[in-house]
Amino acid sequence: MPAEPVAPPAVTDDDPGGRTVRRLVAVVALLAVLPALYLPGLVHNFFDLKIYMSAMDWWRVGHPLYDYVQPDRVQGELYFTYPPFSALLLWPFGLLRLGATVAIFTVLTVLAVVLTTRWLVLPVIARHGLPRTFTLVAAVLLVLAVESIRETITFGQINMLLVVLILADLLFAVPQARRWAGVGVGLATALKLFPGIFIVYLLATRRWRAAAVASATAAAATLLAAAIAPRDSWRFWTHELWTTERVGRTDIVGNQSLFGLLSRFTAPEKPDRLLWLLVVAAVAVYGLWRATRAARAGDALTGLTLTGLVGALASPITWTHHIYWFVPAVVLLVDATLSADRPDEARRRWWSATLALVTTAVIVYGVVTFQKWGAGVIRTHDPADFVAQNTYVLLSLLLLAALPIRSGHAAENRAKWTSLSTSREQR
Repeated sequence: MPAEPVAPPAVTDDDPGGRTVRRLVAVVALLAVLPALYLPGLVHNFFDLKIYMSAMDWWRVGHPLYDYVQPDRVQGELYFTYPPFSALLLWPFGLLRLGATVAIFTVLTVLAVVLTTRWLVLPVIARHGLPRTFTLVAAVLLVLAVESIRETITFGQINMLLVVLILADLLFAVPQARRWAGVGVGLATALKLFPGIFIVYLLATRRWRAAAVASATAAAATLLAAAIAPRDSWRFWTHELWTTERVGRTDIVGNQSLFGLLSRFTAPEKPDRLLWLLVVAAVAVYGLWRATRAARAGDALTGLTLTGLVGALASPITWTHHIYWFVPAVVLLVDATLSADRPDEARRRWWSATLALVTTAVIVYGVVTFQKWGAGVIRTHDPADFVAQNTYVLLSLLLLAALPIRSGHAAENRAKWTSLSTSREQR
């Protein structure tokens, strides 16, 4: 008698082949979704990078750097607004063809995403025994799906360079008390003023030497730019820095700061500056207090994430591509979810998992990518407008209060990194 056909084995959680198939399906699904997420952003056509390069061309032929202006249908006129040290960094790229510059910026941003995601995720992988390659690949693809990264790439921004400098400093150099701790934060501050909030964080956590090194590095880079371009440097620090109108309209929904939130109530008029300063002071004191608690508990990642969120809320202009700090927030929430494995921690696990999923959904969908806000004045008229126009602001405030502070992670993370490095060398 012919043998009866044998049914294939059922795919279970104990089946390595089944796990591999599911992981491949997940990666392919993420890869398939990315083009749909990037398609709306392609209309940016590296708009910001083109402004930088045009400003460099203008500057190279002898015009004052901060006289460069470009008409814009939404914001009227746009200028070169970065500090002179950034101009020194960008100047060589103006000698290249635009296509080459676009390619270089895009590749460097993607490499920065891979590097920083690896820094964030490897300790979680080691702590919870997660599949290393799959988790890293999935995490990188998810980060590339986030609106702030999409906007960074499609506008041609330099944000991820700053993130690399900040994370390298605050995750490794500062906790390990390296001699050069503070250099990364200082360079980032000289390139774009926003990272200066991390010098405040170093002072709040009593990392006096790192704060001094960061301040000295920022000052040295600024003085170098002043020596090369004295008139442009004097003009920036004495005038252009204080002219917020040069950066763009503050009521636009892409401005997800507290000042942007208030501006959408009063547009086309500017909000009351005293009210704004009082709100910023309250948020900054609370956020930096929690960041300091995290640092003292040995949780460097939570400390710097809270500080980044404070900086995004406090800055008068915080475009969507500035708010990278939702990414480490999600990593922290996932870590908290996986760590809450005892029955008495079920409520904390549920809350962390829910907040991680909500945050991920919000930052992937975004606030501007799939919305048509138009070119007119943006005003808040009702609660629905308030939530839709200020989603990142509200999420940032929620995370300031809700991000868990983990105890004793500094030594543990160093041990995990040492063990991972040793295992790679043995292989």
